[in-house]
Amino acid sequence: MLTGAAEDLSIASLQRAYAAGRDVADVIADVMGRIAAYDRKGVWIYVLNEEEINRQLAALSVAKRSGRSLPLYGVPFAVKDNIDVADVPTTAACREYAYVPGDSATCVKKLCDAGAIVVGKTNLDQFATGLVGTRSPYGACENAFDRAWISGGSSSGSAVAVAGGLVSFALATDTAGSGRVPAALNNLVGLKPTRGVVGAMGVVPACRSLDCVAFFAGTCGESRLLLEICAGFDAGDPLSRVGAENRRAPAASSLRVGIPDALEFFGNREAEALFDKAYRRIEKAGATLTKIDFGPFRRTGDLLYNGPWVAERLLAAGKLFREKPESLQPEIRRILQMATRYTAGDAFDGLHTLAGLRREADAQMARVDVLLTPTTGTTYRIAEVQADPLQLNVNLSYYTTFVNLLDMSALALPCGFLSSGMPMGVTFIAPAFCESMLLDIGEMFEKILCPENA
Repeated sequence: MLTGAAEDLSIASLQRAYAAGRDVADVIADVMGRIAAYDRKGVWIYVLNEEEINRQLAALSVAKRSGRSLPLYGVPFAVKDNIDVADVPTTAACREYAYVPGDSATCVKKLCDAGAIVVGKTNLDQFATGLVGTRSPYGACENAFDRAWISGGSSSGSAVAVAGGLVSFALATDTAGSGRVPAALNNLVGLKPTRGVVGAMGVVPACRSLDCVAFFAGTCGESRLLLEICAGFDAGDPLSRVGAENRRAPAASSLRVGIPDALEFFGNREAEALFDKAYRRIEKAGATLTKIDFGPFRRTGDLLYNGPWVAERLLAAGKLFREKPESLQPEIRRILQMATRYTAGDAFDGLHTLAGLRREADAQMARVDVLLTPTTGTTYRIAEVQADPLQLNVNLSYYTTFVNLLDMSALALPCGFLSSGMPMGVTFIAPAFCESMLLDIGEMFEKILCPENA
């Protein structure tokens, strides 16, 4: 289950409440009260004020009177602060970078047009660079289940806002795993669509060729609704695309699930036992499990921070790196310093290497319908990450960094709890444009993967 009082903010619960006559303004007032009272640090960068909320409520009232379809009528949500909300500051967790956009990102517009209400902008690892949730001048974002533990990043505040019962869902971004790692560490569903399926106009780029808008929600059903609303061609995003018709999942008895032959849990035996239990539950439900060669996936993942793609991160933060390096978090400066060593020739060499690895990975995926991995092999306390910020971040990326490089889609699901009380998760990974199949699989297995949440 989620922490706090999140259950009555589920989309289905709010739809029932509004159908029974509940007032939207009262719900949003309750949400703002929860935000003010919440005891976790580092969740928000900007919370909308009463005037900003009231403007949205007035627009929602007009939309309702017009008879327009509003599937998210009165549903409160949070937006990662590298995604634009009109007339609200966007910082990417860097004060010196901040600007006030005149328009909202395409995904935010679509959600608001569907009736949802933005309540705030959430904290993140600066410039969406990190998987830990501690790399922000606005403070380390504390886990929703225990404030001593990391929330995961870079979409840290978005995950905690949902898990803490402050909003119904939240927007995230995912380049290296930022829409999946925080989901796992806060007991949420994290949907990372195929690159370009959700338009990225109005999103501050981290590594633009790989960036995806992602979603945090409580269930696969909610995630499906959010994707249906936000997906579609975005004329303002030159990397937007519409793929072939989505595949649907076969029955559990016909489902072929690949398991990596090289699993890594960084010494965390409890996490290993949770993953073992998860895939055995899936097997018991009828799926066929097959070990696949994880080598090409791992070698692909290594390219993200040990290859020329790291240089792409200079396109957003490079000016500050050159002119005001002190405005950047120390870990971000170190990563950008590495980026300066790559040449145009290195970039082409990286693309050629990736093409070969994709062939190898495709051969493995041809044997199965979907790949199942831990979302992370372990988790850490905030103090541990602050003592060893780079290596522990790399450890968290073991199962995540290859996904966007290989142009795949992914769905992170909860799978249980460690004795510390920290949640862990698994991720189903499929080829591009397989979001519907992944959500079918998620709905098939989400209750048996984590019966504590049922």
